[in-house]
Amino acid sequence: MSIPKPLKQGLRLPAIVSPMFLTSGPDLVVESCRSGLIGTFPALNQRTTAGFAAWMDEIEERLASVPDHAAYGVNLIVHRSNPRLSADLEMVVRHKVPLIITSLGAVPDVVEAVHSYGGLVFHDIINRRHAEKAAEAGVDGIIAVAAGAGGHAGSINPLALVAEIASFYSGTIVLSGSISTGAQIAAARMLGADLAYLGTRFIATAEALVEQGYKQMIVGSRASDILYTPNVSGVNANFMRQSIVQAGLDPDDLPAYHELDMRKEAKAWKQIWSAGHGVGAINDVLGTADLCSRLITEYGEAIDRARSDDFGIQQGESNVRQGFRSRHHSL
Repeated sequence: MSIPKPLKQGLRLPAIVSPMFLTSGPDLVVESCRSGLIGTFPALNQRTTAGFAAWMDEIEERLASVPDHAAYGVNLIVHRSNPRLSADLEMVVRHKVPLIITSLGAVPDVVEAVHSYGGLVFHDIINRRHAEKAAEAGVDGIIAVAAGAGGHAGSINPLALVAEIASFYSGTIVLSGSISTGAQIAAARMLGADLAYLGTRFIATAEALVEQGYKQMIVGSRASDILYTPNVSGVNANFMRQSIVQAGLDPDDLPAYHELDMRKEAKAWKQIWSAGHGVGAINDVLGTADLCSRLITEYGEAIDRARSDDFGIQQGESNVRQGFRSRHHSL
């Protein structure tokens, strides 16, 4: 287990704010990085490669004035239906983006291009076979998208998925799925993950690009309100049932959608809103900085509890809150 050195600088919490389609933009990324979490966004949240490059310019310019910020990252969809991959990758290399998150295919050429300037590549997977392919492609980290994650999610229990990956992979392991609190970030670490991956919790923030109704639906939903289906975009993903009803469709009788096509994704996700099982722990809409501060506090409190006498462990002086901030003492 390890967090790569380039990602440790400015990191106050072992967490990545995941790149959310139609949701993550410069404000969410910058506020996350300023607060000590790794902020990311999908390249396809901008309609053109020029717009994507402009967002990177903006993020880098705004973070330049922050003396100790966490790194930022970009998500690239490497599926064959993404016509912009080559042009977007060229911009990533030009900007020397610290972290690239690849989805829907592990491509050695992409890994090689990012490694050429010293960048890191994390790849998201939903099962062991995909993780093995990612490892063969030379990625630096594997994101285990477990059952209950928002967006394109898997169906394997996080305990099982992390253990299987760790059995053959020595790089960075990131856990995604129903993580909404600092205590759950601590739990991800205890399972064997190096970093937690939070998406749904950050939809309910002031900086998220989605409309207010989406944010309020997150707050009002519970895990039982989430539907796992391929019949929105062609790949299994989790969506809020109420948003499907609101779009005039029957959640229990959705028309079949047979093939993923990234050129049609924005239309598919515009009215049908994604979220993970972690909605049940989300009760408010906050500014990103306030949310990050809360998560850092909750994380420290959870580690303190785990080190307490209740577990038969002698409790020494707790350095968790300051210790992680000052270069990640071993948990």
